Amino acid sequence: MCGIVGVVAERSAVPILMEGLRRLEYRGYDSAGLAVLDHGKLDRLRTVGKVKILQDALDANPIQGSIGIAHTRWATHGVPTTDNAHPHISRGSIAIVHNGIIENHEVLRAELKSLGYGFTSETDTEVIAHRIHHHLAASPDLLTAVRKTVAELQGAYALAVLSEADPECIVMAREGCPAVIGLGIDENFAASDVAALLPVTRRFMFLEEGDVAEVRRRSVKIIDAAGKPAVRAIRESDLPADAVERGQYRHFMLKEIHEQPRAIAQTLEERVAGGRLLDAAFGPGAAEIFKRVKAVHIAACGTSFHAGIVASYDRADLPDTSPRRDCQRIPIPGPCDHPGYLVRHDFAVGRNR
Repeated sequence: MCGIVGVVAERSAVPILMEGLRRLEYRGYDSAGLAVLDHGKLDRLRTVGKVKILQDALDANPIQGSIGIAHTRWATHGVPTTDNAHPHISRGSIAIVHNGIIENHEVLRAELKSLGYGFTSETDTEVIAHRIHHHLAASPDLLTAVRKTVAELQGAYALAVLSEADPECIVMAREGCPAVIGLGIDENFAASDVAALLPVTRRFMFLEEGDVAEVRRRSVKIIDAAGKPAVRAIRESDLPADAVERGQYRHFMLKEIHEQPRAIAQTLEERVAGGRLLDAAFGPGAAEIFKRVKAVHIAACGTSFHAGIVASYDRADLPDTSPRRDCQRIPIPGPCDHPGYLVRHDFAVGRNR
């Protein structure tokens, strides 16, 4: 659920970082923060709660810089507190934001404590910051230090890193979590989601598993998992700028529910010739197969359950029914906190898509 935004520019990075965080609010989070380099010196601000609280703190105590990283956090290791919020800093000179979970953080933490590093948070992320600081002492640049660090990590991560030792770049890395680089004119950007960067660019490079990237104003250098220079395709995004705005909906979950049919169609349209989805999935006899269908069973939980219900109200040739009248919700035991459900949609009762 966490979100990452990064900026390498000549203009002020703070407004871009804050707008990026606002555009990632739909993911859910419990704290937010940012760190910037101002004339080579690191400055940081973190708050618990909504991005608006971080904005209020910025208004009261402005920070500035043309290079920066920002983050919205959903607590995993450590409760929602300011100390546990990102970015995390090592010895005042390295800042990092992180999505994902590091499985071997306890082993690394013990080793770092033996090397004299102190910890101010309960997070696995602070381990990464100290590890990068440790490797930077014997590395020629931040990119090399980050590569040495991620080689020691077990788990999933997307990282964005700043360092006073190399104040002209952001270094990114990914394994199991999405990371994207946005390309501008004499400025470049980083994020965990394209939507965060739509106001500033439409051109993106998506990092692949094991990639580590050095992002500067006029250049992007990528090293792949094998340690070789890599080139990633530049893609143009056609997402509207308001793709992650709530619009007419009361909350983001409701927006997601109503947009699922369109989202699925847009996802599949390039992969299915002529838009014949049924033929592609079930073969030439699809029409005959579906003439005999009486009901659809959706195994789902959470948003998927509600989306299944909404998807059943769109046949104009059938009379309106009250919500859920055409659905049976049958609990299915499972290992997660929220039970799954088998949702039955009877074609003869409700309106169905």
